[in-house]
Amino acid sequence: MSESTGLPIIVIPMGDPNGIGPEIAAKALADASLYSLCRPLVVGDAWIMARTISDCHPSLYLHTVESPETGLYQPGFINLIDLAHADLADLVPGTVQALAGQYAFDYIEKSVRLALSGQADALATTPINKESLRAAQVPYIGHTEILAGLAAVEDPLTLFETNGLRVFFLTRHVSLRQACDLVTRERVRNGIRRCLDALGRLGVAGGTLAVAGLNPHSGEHGLFGDEEMTAVAPAVADCQAEGLPVVGPVSADSVFHQARIGRYAAVLSLYHDQGHIATKTLDFERTISLTLGLPFLRTSVDHGTALDIAGKGIASPVSMVEAIRLAAQYAPHYRR
Repeated sequence: MSESTGLPIIVIPMGDPNGIGPEIAAKALADASLYSLCRPLVVGDAWIMARTISDCHPSLYLHTVESPETGLYQPGFINLIDLAHADLADLVPGTVQALAGQYAFDYIEKSVRLALSGQADALATTPINKESLRAAQVPYIGHTEILAGLAAVEDPLTLFETNGLRVFFLTRHVSLRQACDLVTRERVRNGIRRCLDALGRLGVAGGTLAVAGLNPHSGEHGLFGDEEMTAVAPAVADCQAEGLPVVGPVSADSVFHQARIGRYAAVLSLYHDQGHIATKTLDFERTISLTLGLPFLRTSVDHGTALDIAGKGIASPVSMVEAIRLAAQYAPHYRR
């Protein structure tokens, strides 16, 4: 906690200023209930946020601050650290621009500095645009890579959570063919250990981790593939021998439902879409991404900059509200 008697400070970098980040941040912070959970603080540009508030919630008051401790954390106020960029009038909402990519990176960098210095307890991030980052020659492809680079951390771990269902990923942005090749005994064993360690660092006590099967019906003893026999089951047995609370492989057509109703604390998904489909079908807007293994907790909406609707005032803040709520829930317990 940033202050012994205070609620956690959750920093919200404003995201790509040409996207819906400023809008969903403003709309989320119009939800008075968040102020009973945390002290939310936006990092961005006051000129952009003032324009956004005028369009979306003119009753809100924008309060610019120099540091987190000077914020007025009460309903009706949006506290913002103003980076006061030049050339803001040159930004074109709904477009890919190098200027927008650079400013989005600057917001994240400042937010990370606040977290690393102990002035903030967690980040709840809004969307950034990979094409704008590339146009700005930012040397990172996305949020996770930026955060890992700025915090000097290798291979942070991603967790999805929605409505109590928690899903980790053994592999993510690789082809399905590559993902199958990456399901090895050693990799699954290490993945299990990391997932259980991450749950402990979030303060999730007790419960069992389930490892999803890769093939239909977990391979049916080799009828539909042998990865479960050669890699997944042996890795689970290795970890069980260490006393770790893990089971698997559990057929992917049922494991997520079983976790949703409380049989498992979390699921280790073996490839990207296996876990994404499960969480996003359950509740697309409330699927929140958590980045673990950093010196600070980071939650994020799991949608993009939505350039097609940017500036139109119709973006939903549901994911942003949920990201802030989860950051507030886990921040007091989080240990790197």
